[in-house]
Amino acid sequence: MSRSIKKGVYADEKLMKKVGRLRVGDKTVIKTWARASTIVPEMVGYNFGVHNGKTHLPVFITEDMVGHKLGEFSPTRKFSRHGGRMQREIEAAVKQKEIDSAKAAKEAPAAEAKK
Repeated sequence: MSRSIKKGVYADEKLMKKVGRLRVGDKTVIKTWARASTIVPEMVGYNFGVHNGKTHLPVFITEDMVGHKLGEFSPTRKFSRHGGRMQREIEAAVKQKEIDSAKAAKEAPAAEAKK
């Protein structure tokens, strides 16, 4: 549930001070643990290192991200794919399909050149 309008958005004060000290386009990474902070328009164009519980993942803020939380762009869980024989067969079929389409694309210009 979002915050009420009268309270406004939550943006960590320390984080906003760090943003205020930097110039727009500065390439330094602002490290933060404030995953609950809402991205405000003043943050656009900066690089943030958002902590995921283990490391700081780099996040470059764009206009599309305004209104979202910083933690949304730094996943805390690592997905290791679903396994099993069936998954291997599906992946092999996809790989074979890509190889076939690449061969067809390679042969098409060669056939047109002969004409």
